[in-house]
Amino acid sequence: MSRSPGRKQENHKISRELFVLTYGALVAQLCKDYEKDEDVNACLDRMGYSIGIRLIDDFLARSAVKKCRSYSETADVIAQVAFKMYLGVTPSVSCSSATGNEFSLILDKNPLVEFVEELPAERASLCYCNLLCGVIRGALEMIHLAAEVSFLQDRLKGDAVTEIGITFLRKPEDRKHRR
Repeated sequence: MSRSPGRKQENHKISRELFVLTYGALVAQLCKDYEKDEDVNACLDRMGYSIGIRLIDDFLARSAVKKCRSYSETADVIAQVAFKMYLGVTPSVSCSSATGNEFSLILDKNPLVEFVEELPAERASLCYCNLLCGVIRGALEMIHLAAEVSFLQDRLKGDAVTEIGITFLRKPEDRKHRR
């Protein structure tokens, strides 16, 4: 059987749309299961963390990325390779600290909210895409980089952009192996 040239890309788009719709159903179910937004946010973070600790192996195998030498290089790889590979978007990266351990990933377009218009008023503190924070944190932890990851801005909450903040918790010299 022959394949048409555009077939693979079409399947990828269908898969992404299915993932986005399934994710929306998951968040909706969690909102029914938990009364407090903080509990939903924590659950999404835990789920994302579990995904991240497993996803890093696939990422390293498929991307052929070399070892990063700095936090800024790590942030660039997350934005330019990982987000592109798994979500089909490339956020911009900005360093937000003089010490070089805090970065922001700024998404002009967030594919996870493709079918979401706005959050209900009673869910104002819900962090709809908190799964992404857990994924990043879990993947970084598996390569021995402790980090805090959180949403700083969210278009679903009326902000101009979606911004994910990453703060690496160790100094770069703490990362060196001692023998």
